[in-house]
Amino acid sequence: MAEENGNSQTTTTKDVEQLGIFAAIASLSYVFWVCGGMEMIERLAYYGVRGSSGLYITAPSAEGGLGLNFDDVSYLFLIWAIVQTFVPVLTGGLSDRFGYKETIFASTVFKILGYLIMAMNPTFWGFAIGAMVLAFGTGIFKPGLQGTIAKATNRQNSSMAWGVFYQTVNLGAFFGPILAVYLRQMSWDYVFYACAAIISVNFLLLLIYKEPAKEERLAHRAKVKSGEIQEGSLWRDSLKEIFKPAILGYIVIFSGFWFMLMAFWDIAPFYFRDWVDTSTLITDVFGAGGTQNSIIIRLLSMNNDGMSIEPEGLVNLNSMLILFVCFIVAGYSAKLRATTSMALGTFMASAALLTFAGTSAAWIIVGGIIAFSIGEMLSSPKSSEYMANIAPGDKKAMYLGFSQLPLGFGWILESFIGPRLYGAYASKEEMSRALLSDNGMSVAEIAEVVNGQAFAKLQEVTGVAGDVLTNQMYAANDVGFIWFIMGTVGIVSSVCMIYYGRWTYKLATQAKQTVQAYSKAAE
Repeated sequence: MAEENGNSQTTTTKDVEQLGIFAAIASLSYVFWVCGGMEMIERLAYYGVRGSSGLYITAPSAEGGLGLNFDDVSYLFLIWAIVQTFVPVLTGGLSDRFGYKETIFASTVFKILGYLIMAMNPTFWGFAIGAMVLAFGTGIFKPGLQGTIAKATNRQNSSMAWGVFYQTVNLGAFFGPILAVYLRQMSWDYVFYACAAIISVNFLLLLIYKEPAKEERLAHRAKVKSGEIQEGSLWRDSLKEIFKPAILGYIVIFSGFWFMLMAFWDIAPFYFRDWVDTSTLITDVFGAGGTQNSIIIRLLSMNNDGMSIEPEGLVNLNSMLILFVCFIVAGYSAKLRATTSMALGTFMASAALLTFAGTSAAWIIVGGIIAFSIGEMLSSPKSSEYMANIAPGDKKAMYLGFSQLPLGFGWILESFIGPRLYGAYASKEEMSRALLSDNGMSVAEIAEVVNGQAFAKLQEVTGVAGDVLTNQMYAANDVGFIWFIMGTVGIVSSVCMIYYGRWTYKLATQAKQTVQAYSKAAE
Protein backbone atom coordinates (compact mmCIF):
# COMPACT_ATOMS: atom_id res chain seq x y z
CA MET A 1 0.00 0.00 0.00
CA ALA A 2 2.90 2.38 0.64
CA GLU A 3 5.63 0.97 -1.55
CA GLU A 4 7.99 3.31 -3.41
CA ASN A 5 8.52 2.58 -7.07
CA GLY A 6 11.11 3.61 -9.60
CA ASN A 7 9.02 6.43 -10.93
CA SER A 8 8.93 8.17 -7.58
CA GLN A 9 5.26 7.50 -7.27
CA THR A 10 3.87 6.33 -3.98
CA THR A 11 1.53 3.48 -4.61
CA THR A 12 -1.12 4.32 -2.10
CA THR A 13 -4.81 4.92 -2.24
CA LYS A 14 -4.28 8.26 -0.47
CA ASP A 15 -3.91 11.13 -2.95
CA VAL A 16 -1.09 13.70 -2.75
CA GLU A 17 -1.16 17.41 -3.51
CA GLN A 18 -1.31 18.06 -7.25
CA LEU A 19 0.45 20.79 -9.23
CA GLY A 20 -1.62 23.68 -10.54
CA ILE A 21 -3.30 23.38 -13.93
CA PHE A 22 -0.65 25.20 -15.98
CA ALA A 23 2.29 23.82 -14.02
CA ALA A 24 0.98 20.28 -14.44
CA ILE A 25 0.51 20.71 -18.20
CA ALA A 26 3.99 22.23 -18.58
CA SER A 27 5.52 19.29 -16.71
CA LEU A 28 4.24 16.70 -19.20
CA SER A 29 6.94 15.18 -21.42
CA TYR A 30 6.93 14.87 -25.22
CA VAL A 31 6.32 11.12 -24.87
CA PHE A 32 3.02 11.91 -23.18
CA TRP A 33 1.94 14.07 -26.13
CA VAL A 34 2.99 11.43 -28.68
CA CYS A 35 0.84 8.92 -26.81
CA GLY A 36 -2.00 11.43 -26.79
CA GLY A 37 -1.68 11.75 -30.57
CA MET A 38 -1.73 8.00 -31.09
CA GLU A 39 -4.75 7.63 -28.83
CA MET A 40 -6.55 10.42 -30.68
CA ILE A 41 -5.95 8.70 -34.04
CA GLU A 42 -7.00 5.32 -32.66
CA ARG A 43 -10.20 6.73 -31.13
CA LEU A 44 -11.03 8.65 -34.32
CA ALA A 45 -11.04 5.41 -36.27
CA TYR A 46 -12.61 3.32 -33.51
CA TYR A 47 -15.57 5.60 -32.82
CA GLY A 48 -16.06 6.17 -36.51
CA VAL A 49 -17.16 2.53 -36.58
CA ARG A 50 -18.33 1.91 -33.01
CA GLY A 51 -20.59 4.94 -32.78
CA SER A 52 -22.62 3.88 -35.81
CA SER A 53 -22.28 0.11 -35.55
CA GLY A 54 -25.71 -0.50 -33.98
CA LEU A 55 -27.40 1.62 -36.63
CA TYR A 56 -25.46 -0.25 -39.33
CA ILE A 57 -26.47 -3.65 -37.96
CA THR A 58 -30.18 -2.76 -37.84
CA ALA A 59 -30.35 -0.62 -41.00
CA PRO A 60 -32.29 -2.24 -43.89
CA SER A 61 -30.14 -4.12 -46.39
CA ALA A 62 -31.60 -1.88 -49.11
CA GLU A 63 -29.84 1.04 -47.40
CA GLY A 64 -26.53 -0.82 -47.14
CA GLY A 65 -27.00 -2.10 -43.59
CA LEU A 66 -27.07 -5.68 -42.35
CA GLY A 67 -30.84 -5.71 -41.75
CA LEU A 68 -30.56 -7.65 -38.48
CA ASN A 69 -32.67 -7.57 -35.29
CA PHE A 70 -31.86 -6.64 -31.69
CA ASP A 71 -31.06 -10.22 -30.69
CA ASP A 72 -28.37 -10.16 -33.37
CA VAL A 73 -27.17 -6.80 -32.06
CA SER A 74 -26.79 -8.27 -28.57
CA TYR A 75 -24.74 -11.23 -29.83
CA LEU A 76 -22.45 -9.05 -31.95
CA PHE A 77 -21.92 -6.52 -29.16
CA LEU A 78 -21.34 -9.38 -26.71
CA ILE A 79 -18.63 -10.94 -28.90
CA TRP A 80 -16.98 -7.56 -29.30
CA ALA A 81 -17.10 -6.84 -25.57
CA ILE A 82 -15.73 -10.22 -24.47
CA VAL A 83 -12.68 -10.07 -26.73
CA GLN A 84 -11.88 -6.42 -26.06
CA THR A 85 -12.28 -6.94 -22.31
CA PHE A 86 -10.15 -9.97 -21.65
CA VAL A 87 -7.33 -9.42 -24.13
CA PRO A 88 -5.77 -6.51 -22.14
CA VAL A 89 -6.20 -8.42 -18.87
CA LEU A 90 -4.43 -11.48 -20.25
CA THR A 91 -1.80 -9.62 -22.27
CA GLY A 92 -1.26 -6.36 -20.36
CA GLY A 93 1.75 -7.80 -18.54
CA LEU A 94 3.33 -8.70 -21.88
CA SER A 95 3.86 -5.00 -22.58
CA ASP A 96 5.88 -4.72 -19.36
CA ARG A 97 8.01 -7.69 -20.36
CA PHE A 98 8.42 -7.39 -24.12
CA GLY A 99 8.01 -3.70 -24.86
CA TYR A 100 5.29 -1.11 -25.21
CA LYS A 101 6.27 -0.01 -28.71
CA GLU A 102 6.11 -3.56 -30.04
CA THR A 103 2.60 -4.20 -28.73
CA ILE A 104 1.33 -0.85 -30.05
CA PHE A 105 2.69 -1.74 -33.51
CA ALA A 106 1.03 -5.16 -33.45
CA SER A 107 -2.27 -3.68 -32.33
CA THR A 108 -2.31 -1.28 -35.27
CA VAL A 109 -1.91 -4.15 -37.72
CA PHE A 110 -4.81 -6.08 -36.17
CA LYS A 111 -7.06 -3.03 -36.14
CA ILE A 112 -6.50 -2.36 -39.84
CA LEU A 113 -7.41 -5.98 -40.61
CA GLY A 114 -10.57 -5.72 -38.49
CA TYR A 115 -11.88 -2.68 -40.36
CA LEU A 116 -11.14 -4.26 -43.74
CA ILE A 117 -12.93 -7.50 -42.83
CA MET A 118 -16.03 -5.52 -41.85
CA ALA A 119 -15.93 -3.57 -45.11
CA MET A 120 -15.53 -6.61 -47.35
CA ASN A 121 -18.00 -8.95 -45.61
CA PRO A 122 -21.38 -7.24 -44.94
CA THR A 123 -22.90 -10.23 -43.12
CA PHE A 124 -23.48 -11.27 -39.51
CA TRP A 125 -20.34 -13.43 -39.43
CA GLY A 126 -18.30 -10.96 -41.44
CA PHE A 127 -19.07 -8.27 -38.89
CA ALA A 128 -18.52 -10.70 -35.99
CA ILE A 129 -15.07 -11.78 -37.21
CA GLY A 130 -14.09 -8.21 -38.03
CA ALA A 131 -15.23 -7.08 -34.59
CA MET A 132 -13.19 -9.82 -32.89
CA VAL A 133 -10.03 -8.88 -34.81
CA LEU A 134 -10.61 -5.18 -34.14
CA ALA A 135 -11.31 -5.87 -30.46
CA PHE A 136 -8.12 -7.93 -30.17
CA GLY A 137 -6.12 -5.07 -31.64
CA THR A 138 -7.78 -2.57 -29.32
CA GLY A 139 -7.15 -4.85 -26.35
CA ILE A 140 -3.39 -5.02 -26.86
CA PHE A 141 -3.20 -1.31 -27.68
CA LYS A 142 -4.52 -0.07 -24.33
CA PRO A 143 -2.02 -1.53 -21.81
CA GLY A 144 1.05 -0.46 -23.80
CA LEU A 145 -0.16 3.07 -24.37
CA GLN A 146 -1.60 3.64 -20.91
CA GLY A 147 1.45 1.99 -19.34
CA THR A 148 3.59 4.59 -21.11
CA ILE A 149 1.39 7.37 -19.71
CA ALA A 150 1.76 5.94 -16.21
CA LYS A 151 5.56 5.84 -16.52
CA ALA A 152 5.74 9.33 -18.06
CA THR A 153 3.84 10.99 -15.18
CA ASN A 154 4.17 11.30 -11.42
CA ARG A 155 1.86 11.73 -8.45
CA GLN A 156 2.05 15.54 -8.67
CA ASN A 157 0.78 15.78 -12.26
CA SER A 158 -1.08 12.50 -12.74
CA SER A 159 -4.57 13.89 -12.21
CA MET A 160 -4.13 16.58 -14.86
CA ALA A 161 -2.25 14.16 -17.14
CA TRP A 162 -5.07 11.64 -17.16
CA GLY A 163 -7.59 14.43 -17.63
CA VAL A 164 -5.67 15.79 -20.63
CA PHE A 165 -5.20 12.29 -22.01
CA TYR A 166 -8.92 11.72 -21.65
CA GLN A 167 -9.49 14.90 -23.63
CA THR A 168 -7.30 13.66 -26.49
CA VAL A 169 -9.39 10.49 -26.43
CA ASN A 170 -12.52 12.55 -26.87
CA LEU A 171 -10.99 14.69 -29.61
CA GLY A 172 -10.77 11.54 -31.70
CA ALA A 173 -14.09 10.28 -30.38
CA PHE A 174 -15.74 13.57 -31.40
CA PHE A 175 -14.55 13.61 -35.01
CA GLY A 176 -15.05 9.86 -35.55
CA PRO A 177 -18.88 9.94 -35.60
CA ILE A 178 -18.85 13.16 -37.65
CA LEU A 179 -16.82 11.35 -40.29
CA ALA A 180 -19.07 8.29 -40.07
CA VAL A 181 -22.30 10.26 -40.53
CA TYR A 182 -20.87 12.01 -43.58
CA LEU A 183 -19.57 8.81 -45.19
CA ARG A 184 -22.47 6.49 -44.36
CA GLN A 185 -24.89 8.80 -46.16
CA MET A 186 -22.90 7.90 -49.29
CA SER A 187 -22.12 4.24 -48.56
CA TRP A 188 -21.65 2.25 -45.35
CA ASP A 189 -18.46 0.53 -46.54
CA TYR A 190 -16.76 3.93 -46.93
CA VAL A 191 -16.81 4.19 -43.13
CA PHE A 192 -14.76 1.02 -42.65
CA TYR A 193 -12.24 1.75 -45.39
CA ALA A 194 -11.69 5.28 -44.08
CA CYS A 195 -11.08 4.04 -40.54
CA ALA A 196 -8.53 1.49 -41.78
CA ALA A 197 -6.64 4.32 -43.49
CA ILE A 198 -6.83 6.58 -40.43
CA ILE A 199 -5.42 4.07 -37.93
CA SER A 200 -2.41 3.44 -40.20
CA VAL A 201 -1.21 6.98 -39.34
CA ASN A 202 -0.05 5.57 -36.00
CA PHE A 203 2.81 3.82 -37.82
CA LEU A 204 4.27 7.30 -38.43
CA LEU A 205 3.87 8.37 -34.80
CA LEU A 206 5.63 5.20 -33.66
CA LEU A 207 8.75 6.47 -35.43
CA ILE A 208 9.11 9.25 -32.83
CA TYR A 209 7.82 7.26 -29.85
CA LYS A 210 10.30 6.39 -27.11
CA GLU A 211 9.41 4.09 -24.25
CA PRO A 212 10.14 5.67 -20.83
CA ALA A 213 12.56 3.74 -18.61
CA LYS A 214 13.20 1.22 -21.40
CA GLU A 215 16.78 0.72 -20.22
CA GLU A 216 15.54 -0.36 -16.81
CA ARG A 217 13.13 -2.84 -18.38
CA LEU A 218 15.83 -4.29 -20.65
CA ALA A 219 18.28 -4.55 -17.75
CA HIS A 220 15.61 -6.36 -15.75
CA ARG A 221 14.97 -8.73 -18.66
CA ALA A 222 18.70 -9.45 -18.95
CA LYS A 223 18.88 -10.37 -15.27
CA VAL A 224 15.88 -12.66 -15.68
CA LYS A 225 17.46 -14.33 -18.69
CA SER A 226 20.76 -14.87 -16.87
CA GLY A 227 18.99 -16.34 -13.87
CA GLU A 228 20.03 -13.54 -11.55
CA ILE A 229 16.37 -12.72 -10.99
CA GLN A 230 13.67 -15.34 -10.80
CA GLU A 231 10.49 -14.11 -12.44
CA GLY A 232 7.19 -15.72 -11.57
CA SER A 233 4.52 -16.82 -13.99
CA LEU A 234 2.71 -13.89 -15.60
CA TRP A 235 -0.61 -15.63 -15.03
CA ARG A 236 0.23 -16.41 -11.41
CA ASP A 237 1.37 -12.84 -10.80
CA SER A 238 -1.82 -11.49 -12.36
CA LEU A 239 -4.05 -13.73 -10.25
CA LYS A 240 -2.12 -12.83 -7.10
CA GLU A 241 -2.57 -9.12 -7.73
CA ILE A 242 -6.16 -9.27 -8.91
CA PHE A 243 -7.40 -11.00 -5.75
CA LYS A 244 -6.10 -8.29 -3.47
CA PRO A 245 -9.17 -6.93 -1.64
CA ALA A 246 -8.79 -3.35 -2.87
CA ILE A 247 -8.49 -4.47 -6.50
CA LEU A 248 -11.32 -6.98 -6.27
CA GLY A 249 -13.63 -4.46 -4.63
CA TYR A 250 -12.83 -1.88 -7.30
CA ILE A 251 -13.63 -4.34 -10.08
CA VAL A 252 -16.97 -5.42 -8.62
CA ILE A 253 -18.26 -1.96 -7.72
CA PHE A 254 -17.09 -0.03 -10.76
CA SER A 255 -18.61 -2.62 -13.11
CA GLY A 256 -21.96 -0.98 -12.40
CA PHE A 257 -20.64 2.37 -13.60
CA TRP A 258 -19.55 0.88 -16.91
CA PHE A 259 -22.82 -1.00 -17.30
CA MET A 260 -24.62 2.32 -17.08
CA LEU A 261 -22.11 4.20 -19.24
CA MET A 262 -22.08 1.64 -22.04
CA ALA A 263 -25.88 1.69 -22.11
CA PHE A 264 -25.70 5.32 -23.20
CA TRP A 265 -23.26 4.61 -26.04
CA ASP A 266 -24.91 1.38 -27.19
CA ILE A 267 -28.61 2.09 -26.69
CA ALA A 268 -28.94 5.87 -26.99
CA PRO A 269 -28.42 5.87 -30.80
CA PHE A 270 -31.45 3.58 -31.18
CA TYR A 271 -33.51 5.64 -28.73
CA PHE A 272 -32.62 8.93 -30.40
CA ARG A 273 -33.34 7.50 -33.86
CA ASP A 274 -36.72 6.07 -32.85
CA TRP A 275 -38.15 8.59 -30.39
CA VAL A 276 -36.35 11.97 -30.27
CA ASP A 277 -37.41 14.59 -32.81
CA THR A 278 -34.19 16.55 -33.29
CA SER A 279 -35.77 18.83 -35.89
CA THR A 280 -37.11 20.92 -33.00
CA LEU A 281 -33.53 21.70 -31.98
CA ILE A 282 -32.72 22.89 -35.49
CA THR A 283 -35.83 25.02 -35.96
CA ASP A 284 -35.40 26.62 -32.52
CA VAL A 285 -31.80 27.59 -33.34
CA PHE A 286 -31.82 28.21 -37.10
CA GLY A 287 -35.49 28.78 -37.90
CA ALA A 288 -38.05 26.80 -39.87
CA GLY A 289 -35.77 26.42 -42.89
CA GLY A 290 -32.96 24.78 -40.92
CA THR A 291 -29.43 25.47 -42.16
CA GLN A 292 -27.60 24.91 -45.42
CA ASN A 293 -24.17 25.74 -43.99
CA SER A 294 -22.07 22.69 -44.84
CA ILE A 295 -19.64 23.22 -41.95
CA ILE A 296 -22.45 23.34 -39.38
CA ILE A 297 -24.14 20.33 -40.99
CA ARG A 298 -20.93 18.30 -40.70
CA LEU A 299 -19.95 19.41 -37.18
CA LEU A 300 -23.42 18.75 -35.78
CA SER A 301 -23.70 15.42 -37.65
CA MET A 302 -26.89 16.52 -39.39
CA ASN A 303 -28.62 14.89 -42.31
CA ASN A 304 -27.80 16.32 -45.72
CA ASP A 305 -30.87 18.57 -45.92
CA GLY A 306 -29.85 20.40 -42.72
CA MET A 307 -33.19 19.86 -40.98
CA SER A 308 -32.36 17.34 -38.23
CA ILE A 309 -29.47 15.86 -36.26
CA GLU A 310 -28.54 12.22 -36.80
CA PRO A 311 -28.51 9.95 -33.69
CA GLU A 312 -24.71 9.95 -33.60
CA GLY A 313 -24.82 13.74 -33.42
CA LEU A 314 -26.71 13.76 -30.11
CA VAL A 315 -24.42 11.10 -28.65
CA ASN A 316 -21.46 13.11 -29.94
CA LEU A 317 -22.50 16.07 -27.80
CA ASN A 318 -20.85 14.07 -25.02
CA SER A 319 -17.44 14.23 -26.70
CA MET A 320 -17.91 17.87 -27.70
CA LEU A 321 -18.54 18.87 -24.09
CA ILE A 322 -15.53 16.95 -22.86
CA LEU A 323 -13.33 18.75 -25.39
CA PHE A 324 -14.27 22.14 -23.97
CA VAL A 325 -14.62 21.55 -20.24
CA CYS A 326 -12.42 18.56 -19.46
CA PHE A 327 -9.61 20.80 -18.16
CA ILE A 328 -12.00 22.55 -15.78
CA VAL A 329 -13.45 19.30 -14.44
CA ALA A 330 -9.98 17.73 -14.18
CA GLY A 331 -8.78 20.72 -12.16
CA TYR A 332 -11.75 20.38 -9.82
CA SER A 333 -11.48 16.60 -9.49
CA ALA A 334 -7.77 16.94 -8.63
CA LYS A 335 -8.93 18.38 -5.29
CA LEU A 336 -10.97 15.25 -4.57
CA ARG A 337 -9.89 11.77 -3.58
CA ALA A 338 -10.13 9.47 -6.59
CA THR A 339 -12.94 7.37 -5.14
CA THR A 340 -14.93 10.47 -4.12
CA SER A 341 -14.70 11.86 -7.64
CA MET A 342 -15.71 8.50 -9.11
CA ALA A 343 -18.73 8.19 -6.81
CA LEU A 344 -19.92 11.74 -7.51
CA GLY A 345 -19.50 11.30 -11.26
CA THR A 346 -21.28 7.96 -11.29
CA PHE A 347 -24.24 9.47 -9.44
CA MET A 348 -24.50 12.42 -11.84
CA ALA A 349 -24.33 10.26 -14.97
CA SER A 350 -26.90 7.83 -13.57
CA ALA A 351 -29.30 10.62 -12.63
CA ALA A 352 -29.01 11.93 -16.20
CA LEU A 353 -30.16 8.59 -17.61
CA LEU A 354 -33.16 8.68 -15.29
CA THR A 355 -34.25 11.90 -17.03
CA PHE A 356 -34.33 9.94 -20.30
CA ALA A 357 -36.81 7.58 -18.65
CA GLY A 358 -39.37 10.32 -18.26
CA THR A 359 -39.33 12.15 -21.58
CA SER A 360 -38.20 12.19 -25.20
CA ALA A 361 -38.30 16.01 -25.47
CA ALA A 362 -35.19 17.01 -27.41
CA TRP A 363 -34.02 19.90 -25.22
CA ILE A 364 -34.42 17.88 -22.01
CA ILE A 365 -32.45 15.08 -23.63
CA VAL A 366 -29.70 17.60 -24.42
CA GLY A 367 -29.69 18.70 -20.76
CA GLY A 368 -29.42 15.07 -19.69
CA ILE A 369 -26.46 14.52 -22.01
CA ILE A 370 -24.70 17.54 -20.49
CA ALA A 371 -25.16 16.18 -16.95
CA PHE A 372 -24.12 12.71 -18.10
CA SER A 373 -20.94 14.09 -19.66
CA ILE A 374 -19.89 15.97 -16.52
CA GLY A 375 -20.44 12.80 -14.52
CA GLU A 376 -18.34 10.82 -16.96
CA MET A 377 -15.52 13.38 -16.74
CA LEU A 378 -15.48 13.08 -12.96
CA SER A 379 -15.44 9.29 -13.04
CA SER A 380 -13.73 7.72 -16.01
CA PRO A 381 -10.31 9.48 -16.00
CA LYS A 382 -10.08 8.99 -12.24
CA SER A 383 -10.52 5.24 -12.64
CA SER A 384 -7.35 4.98 -14.74
CA GLU A 385 -5.49 7.40 -12.45
CA TYR A 386 -6.52 5.37 -9.40
CA MET A 387 -5.19 2.11 -10.83
CA ALA A 388 -1.98 3.74 -12.06
CA ASN A 389 -1.31 5.25 -8.64
CA ILE A 390 -1.78 2.07 -6.62
CA ALA A 391 0.24 -0.07 -9.07
CA PRO A 392 3.79 -1.16 -8.18
CA GLY A 393 6.37 0.40 -10.51
CA ASP A 394 7.08 -2.81 -12.44
CA LYS A 395 3.39 -3.68 -12.89
CA LYS A 396 1.92 -0.48 -14.35
CA ALA A 397 0.62 -2.05 -17.56
CA MET A 398 -0.69 -5.07 -15.64
CA TYR A 399 -2.74 -2.88 -13.29
CA LEU A 400 -4.00 -0.72 -16.14
CA GLY A 401 -5.04 -3.95 -17.80
CA PHE A 402 -7.00 -4.71 -14.64
CA SER A 403 -8.75 -1.35 -15.02
CA GLN A 404 -10.37 -2.82 -18.12
CA LEU A 405 -12.06 -5.56 -16.07
CA PRO A 406 -14.92 -3.49 -14.61
CA LEU A 407 -15.39 -1.93 -18.04
CA GLY A 408 -15.49 -5.41 -19.48
CA PHE A 409 -17.87 -6.96 -16.97
CA GLY A 410 -20.21 -3.99 -17.20
CA TRP A 411 -19.94 -3.88 -20.98
CA ILE A 412 -20.46 -7.63 -21.40
CA LEU A 413 -23.60 -7.61 -19.26
CA GLU A 414 -24.92 -4.49 -20.97
CA SER A 415 -24.12 -5.85 -24.44
CA PHE A 416 -26.26 -8.90 -23.81
CA ILE A 417 -29.01 -7.25 -21.76
CA GLY A 418 -29.25 -3.75 -23.23
CA PRO A 419 -30.21 -4.49 -26.86
CA ARG A 420 -32.63 -7.20 -25.75
CA LEU A 421 -34.33 -4.85 -23.28
CA TYR A 422 -34.54 -2.23 -25.98
CA GLY A 423 -36.03 -4.73 -28.41
CA ALA A 424 -38.60 -5.81 -25.82
CA TYR A 425 -39.63 -2.41 -24.43
CA ALA A 426 -38.55 0.42 -26.72
CA SER A 427 -37.95 -0.71 -30.30
CA LYS A 428 -40.14 1.17 -32.77
CA GLU A 429 -39.54 -1.65 -35.25
CA GLU A 430 -40.94 -4.32 -32.90
CA MET A 431 -43.86 -2.13 -31.82
CA SER A 432 -44.69 -1.44 -35.46
CA ARG A 433 -44.82 -5.16 -36.23
CA ALA A 434 -47.22 -5.70 -33.32
CA LEU A 435 -49.42 -2.85 -34.56
CA LEU A 436 -49.40 -4.24 -38.09
CA SER A 437 -50.89 -7.40 -36.62
CA ASP A 438 -53.49 -5.33 -34.76
CA ASN A 439 -54.37 -3.67 -38.08
CA GLY A 440 -55.18 -6.97 -39.75
CA MET A 441 -51.94 -8.11 -41.37
CA SER A 442 -51.22 -11.84 -41.11
CA VAL A 443 -48.07 -13.31 -39.57
CA ALA A 444 -46.86 -14.31 -43.03
CA GLU A 445 -47.40 -10.82 -44.42
CA ILE A 446 -45.59 -9.21 -41.50
CA ALA A 447 -42.69 -11.63 -41.91
CA GLU A 448 -42.26 -10.41 -45.48
CA VAL A 449 -41.63 -6.85 -44.26
CA VAL A 450 -37.88 -6.25 -44.39
CA ASN A 451 -36.16 -5.51 -41.07
CA GLY A 452 -36.04 -1.77 -40.55
CA GLN A 453 -39.10 -1.08 -42.73
CA ALA A 454 -41.96 -1.98 -40.35
CA PHE A 455 -42.66 1.61 -39.26
CA ALA A 456 -42.86 2.79 -42.87
CA LYS A 457 -45.26 -0.08 -43.59
CA LEU A 458 -47.36 0.90 -40.56
CA GLN A 459 -47.67 4.46 -41.86
CA GLU A 460 -48.80 3.05 -45.20
CA VAL A 461 -51.40 0.77 -43.59
CA THR A 462 -52.80 3.31 -41.11
CA GLY A 463 -52.44 6.46 -43.19
CA VAL A 464 -51.16 8.32 -40.11
CA ALA A 465 -48.21 10.74 -40.42
CA GLY A 466 -44.91 9.53 -39.00
CA ASP A 467 -44.54 12.15 -36.26
CA VAL A 468 -48.12 11.66 -35.07
CA LEU A 469 -47.72 7.88 -35.08
CA THR A 470 -44.46 8.14 -33.15
CA ASN A 471 -46.09 10.25 -30.43
CA GLN A 472 -49.00 7.81 -30.17
CA MET A 473 -46.66 4.83 -29.84
CA TYR A 474 -44.51 6.58 -27.24
CA ALA A 475 -47.56 7.50 -25.13
CA ALA A 476 -48.98 3.98 -25.31
CA ASN A 477 -45.78 2.17 -24.26
CA ASP A 478 -43.35 2.39 -21.36
CA VAL A 479 -40.44 3.29 -23.62
CA GLY A 480 -38.38 4.89 -20.83
CA PHE A 481 -38.34 1.74 -18.67
CA ILE A 482 -34.97 0.70 -20.06
CA TRP A 483 -33.37 3.96 -18.85
CA PHE A 484 -34.84 3.47 -15.40
CA ILE A 485 -33.02 0.13 -15.16
CA MET A 486 -29.70 1.52 -16.41
CA GLY A 487 -29.86 4.58 -14.17
CA THR A 488 -30.72 2.57 -11.08
CA VAL A 489 -27.72 0.29 -11.58
CA GLY A 490 -25.49 3.35 -11.66
CA ILE A 491 -27.03 4.89 -8.54
CA VAL A 492 -26.42 1.69 -6.57
CA SER A 493 -22.81 1.62 -7.79
CA SER A 494 -22.22 5.23 -6.71
CA VAL A 495 -23.40 4.47 -3.17
CA CYS A 496 -21.14 1.42 -3.00
CA MET A 497 -18.23 3.52 -4.29
CA ILE A 498 -18.61 5.92 -1.34
CA TYR A 499 -18.24 3.09 1.16
CA TYR A 500 -15.40 1.56 -0.87
CA GLY A 501 -13.54 4.88 -0.75
CA ARG A 502 -13.89 5.09 3.03
CA TRP A 503 -12.65 1.52 3.39
CA THR A 504 -9.56 1.93 1.17
CA TYR A 505 -8.71 5.26 2.81
CA LYS A 506 -8.79 3.53 6.18
CA LEU A 507 -6.53 0.75 4.86
CA ALA A 508 -4.05 3.30 3.51
CA THR A 509 -4.01 5.20 6.81
CA GLN A 510 -3.39 2.01 8.77
CA ALA A 511 -0.58 1.01 6.39
CA LYS A 512 1.08 4.42 6.80
CA GLN A 513 0.85 4.19 10.59
CA THR A 514 2.39 0.71 10.50
CA VAL A 515 5.33 1.93 8.41
CA GLN A 516 5.87 4.86 10.77
CA ALA A 517 5.78 2.55 13.78
CA TYR A 518 8.41 0.23 12.26
CA SER A 519 10.59 3.23 11.39
CA LYS A 520 10.50 4.52 14.96
CA ALA A 521 11.27 1.06 16.30
CA ALA A 522 14.30 0.77 14.02
CA GLU A 523 15.76 4.11 15.18
